[in-house]
Amino acid sequence: MKRRRPLRERGGKINLIPGGAGILLSLLLLSACGGNRTPLSNADKVSESPASSKGVSKRSVKSTELDPYTQLIVRFTKGFRLPKPKFSLFDSGSEEIIDYKKYGRFHGVGTNEFRYEITDYEGLRKAVGEGIPPNEDGVKNDPAYREMAEKNLLGVTHWDAFKTGDPHRAFFIWATAPEDPGVRSYFIAEALERGGLIRQAVRAYYASIVQFPRTAVWSASGDFVWYTAPVAMAAIRRLCNDYPEMGLEYKGGEITIENGHDVDLDNDIIKVDPGKIVKRDPTKRFRPIDLTSRKIVERRGEGTVQLIRYDNGHWRMLVDGKPFVVRGVTYAPTKVGLGPFTDPRFASDWMFRDENKNGRIDAPYDAWVDKNGNGEQDEGEEAVGDFQLMKEMGINAIRLYAGNKPGEPGYDSSDINAPLLRELYEKFGIRVIMGDFLGAYTVGSGATWEEGTDYTNPQHLANMKRTVREKVEALKDEPFLLMWLLGNENNMPMTEAHTNATRTNAGAYPEAYARFVNEVAEMIHELDPNHPVAIGNLETYLTKEYNRFSPEIDVFGVNAYRGGKGFGDLFREIQRSFDRPVLVTEYGCDAYFEGRGEDQVGQASYHEYALRDIVLNQAAGPRAGNSIGGVIFEWLDEWWKNTKGGVEPGIVHDTHSEAAMPFPDGLAHEEWFGIVGQGSGKHSPFERRLRKAYFMYRSYWGT
Repeated sequence: MKRRRPLRERGGKINLIPGGAGILLSLLLLSACGGNRTPLSNADKVSESPASSKGVSKRSVKSTELDPYTQLIVRFTKGFRLPKPKFSLFDSGSEEIIDYKKYGRFHGVGTNEFRYEITDYEGLRKAVGEGIPPNEDGVKNDPAYREMAEKNLLGVTHWDAFKTGDPHRAFFIWATAPEDPGVRSYFIAEALERGGLIRQAVRAYYASIVQFPRTAVWSASGDFVWYTAPVAMAAIRRLCNDYPEMGLEYKGGEITIENGHDVDLDNDIIKVDPGKIVKRDPTKRFRPIDLTSRKIVERRGEGTVQLIRYDNGHWRMLVDGKPFVVRGVTYAPTKVGLGPFTDPRFASDWMFRDENKNGRIDAPYDAWVDKNGNGEQDEGEEAVGDFQLMKEMGINAIRLYAGNKPGEPGYDSSDINAPLLRELYEKFGIRVIMGDFLGAYTVGSGATWEEGTDYTNPQHLANMKRTVREKVEALKDEPFLLMWLLGNENNMPMTEAHTNATRTNAGAYPEAYARFVNEVAEMIHELDPNHPVAIGNLETYLTKEYNRFSPEIDVFGVNAYRGGKGFGDLFREIQRSFDRPVLVTEYGCDAYFEGRGEDQVGQASYHEYALRDIVLNQAAGPRAGNSIGGVIFEWLDEWWKNTKGGVEPGIVHDTHSEAAMPFPDGLAHEEWFGIVGQGSGKHSPFERRLRKAYFMYRSYWGT
């Protein structure tokens, strides 16, 4: 994804979408470059407990002998049964797998000069079937097309085609749309997928890669642009994995884009290898890789928490010598009525609030579930507490930013209830990912909000470094600590005011920012060799700079919102550009659909696809092998977040949205991201409404 450039600079090479394309807001592409590594002896083996080292040969490994994280990989690789198609094609094509070499020539595979030259146009049209390039107009021979045309059902603009709710209709509309052929090709494939014609969808996605690998699409607002081919590649891999009974496998297939993070499309170097789709035995099931027989080639960390990389490129996190995958959540149970406009310490208030004066902290111990949804605490709805609810769901970590002095640099121990966090770990088995904003929102830098944190300002740097040092020295020996997390989207693209929404200039001075992050990470390692250091990044911006200037970063933490079908090629992108274990430090979806109301089903579906990608990219799995887990955003709805909807902030559960995001309705409703709701708000901070996403996670993670 690229940020917007001035309208006068846009050329005919790209397409400005006039509406409805908020589906893939955060799809970013980046250049390929290697990561920093510390080679170890080939004889170095994993230090794991006997329970986690029972793996046998790859041929005979059994799921019952695997750790629970790898067992979930096995569960997800079983896939789904093919759906019943919602419509049929008059001409479904003569070949299931298209041999493009029969109908043309590939030129410059793997280079910026890649192109496909069609030599047998009619033969290729016959092979692909109606609607798929170069046979888009073949739909006009379909009786169903003629019937819809006669009923004036195809007059909807193609950007509103999916809003009709009829994928058959959308397929015809897109196949005949007056649009760039590459854009048209991608959305034809999406219509086929939505219609349950999965085999044809795979064929169509591959056609868009081969024939239109450089198609770029602008959003309706003009704020970002994305390339269709990498998204199509990710879709093929996902469909082949999700529906193993097709007996298809996507081999190869790589696209790298150099200079992909500036605002000039003309300087992009796009290297394309389309790969190929091949047959595979649909009865052959994936067997997890036996990592206990692999050699370790890199180890990061010396003590409690370590990160190890095997000779096959897979990364694993070990805690006390045992495999550990983060099943995390952002926990900020803000009482209705509180927010930054009422209390600068609102984010940590939950650690101290005892509103009912019973000697227990409210949200962690006295929250109750409104099982019947009547807004009252009835018999059988006794206090259970968030900590217990999270334990039952299977949560093993929370993300927490706390411990900063309001409005000035330095660590403030009174902002963290350490005894409570010790109980969180000792009684409920939940650890803490301890964050420091590193100047985001000017926290810790001493900058004013107007000027923003400046990573070229020596005083700002000294203030932030002192703040982190004091925090690490105070908390490094706490048993609840899992890792350190630096920043939160500090790298966000710049505005014209030379700061970004997180009030930093990291995007304007990426090298300075990356060097400072490295300096802080190095300091943390000296103070605390027992816990790794992660960067809290927005998407994959600045990975090139981290690779060059930040070798001390142990974990690439990424906040990513890529749409309802998972993360695409996120893990492979990071693997190519900055070879570190990947923790998705923020992901999720709101539970509100514009014009319809609360949408628990859409939220749960979004989360499930995200979870599948996180799991399938873990060590021992079938994909990149660099995922070490994810952090859900977030546990509980926060009612203070949207102050632009014309309602009193923090008091009303606002449904207004001004941001396009890749969610079910294409919009982000900031106060509805919780997988748990607060009901009417009358009984905040106690009342809980567990949403379908909560139960989905509990079915996979819960004990």
